[in-house]
Amino acid sequence: MTKKTVIFLLVIILLLTVGFVLFKIIRVQDIILKNIYPTKYSEYVEKYSEANGIDKYLVYAIIKAESNFNPDVTSSSDARGLMQLMEETAIERSNIIDNDTVETHDLYDPETNIKLGTSYFAYLLGLYDDNIVLALTAYNAGLGNVEQWIKDGIIKSDGSDIENIPYTETSNYVRKILRDYQMYLKIYS
Repeated sequence: MTKKTVIFLLVIILLLTVGFVLFKIIRVQDIILKNIYPTKYSEYVEKYSEANGIDKYLVYAIIKAESNFNPDVTSSSDARGLMQLMEETAIERSNIIDNDTVETHDLYDPETNIKLGTSYFAYLLGLYDDNIVLALTAYNAGLGNVEQWIKDGIIKSDGSDIENIPYTETSNYVRKILRDYQMYLKIYS
């Protein structure tokens, strides 16, 4: 073998090795990101997000923020399950959707919770002309608060000034979901 042939083979081996290492690094990053941004309960998320006209990745981002995919969570304000529904909201949604009786323990059932949570979020999106920011704000802080803030000029009706949301928790919540939603789109789209 000539010196040029040996150098050529070494370059090829080096490029293949670098390519393999980069492939492994990218694969590991992909695995890590998918563990940080999981798509648990996909059969229910996909079914009910589609039924309610909501991007499934937005629903995953809401669930991640609300319960981190733990169906047994109860908040200090007594919201329950994956999408952290208040019992009265769940009962109201259930009466509208299918008139089923909803008991407190039903809110810990992933399918029931996602069905009612996506229905409620779709309702909020409808109220706010598909404005995700305002719908998320109302989902967290309550519809009455958002209506009052808009009426008082604290926040704009187009949701363009989330920095003015009076509740720090809600402001952070909206930002977190918007960030996580973008990550879901980047990872899975």
